[in-house]
Formats: sequence, C-alpha cells, structure tokens
Amino acid sequence: MTDQAHIDRLQKDVEAVKTELSALASQIGDAMNKLTGTAQDRARKGYREARANVDTLMSDAAQRGSAALDAAQDAANTLEETVEEAIVERPIAAVGLAIGLGFLIGVTWRR
Repeated sequence: MTDQAHIDRLQKDVEAVKTELSALASQIGDAMNKLTGTAQDRARKGYREARANVDTLMSDAAQRGSAALDAAQDAANTLEETVEEAIVERPIAAVGLAIGLGFLIGVTWRR
C-alpha cells in the first residue's frame, strides 16, 4: 500500500470517527434534553404539591384560630356574666373585694 493510500485510509477513518462523535454528541444532547424535561416536570410537581400543602396548612390554621377566638369570646362572656351575677347577689362583698384588689395593686406598684 502506498503512502497516499494510507493517508486516504486515515482520512476516511478520521471522518468516520467525526461522524460517530457527532452522532454520540447528538444522542447525549437528546438524553440531556429528556433529563432536563424530566427534572423540570418533577420540580413543577413538587412545587404544586408544596403549594397545596401550604394552602391546606393555612386553611387549617385559620380554622383553628377562628375556633380559638370563638372559645375565648365565649369564656369572656361567661366570665362577665359570672362577675355580674356575683356583684348583683353580693354587692358589699364585691365592693370589698374591689377595694382589696386596688390596695394590693397599689402596694405592688410602689415597690
């Protein structure tokens, strides 16, 4: 085989390697695009799930807060009614208690 034949054969081999590398690069690009698409889909799904969980937690917290507020208002109303009944039933004791509490608060604040 002559030198020119070797050079021609080498050029064909180099061209074949270039073609194979190009095909491989294309396959790698396709795989990366699919992987990126899959990762984006998973990220979107995770975001939607997280958002739904936050919305659920916020709704639950609002319901619990509303229930706690209702309970506190009921307790305040009950306490108000109880104090009012105690004052009506025993006005002298209520005045004495108020004077005693006022005295204790005054002594405490002086210190």
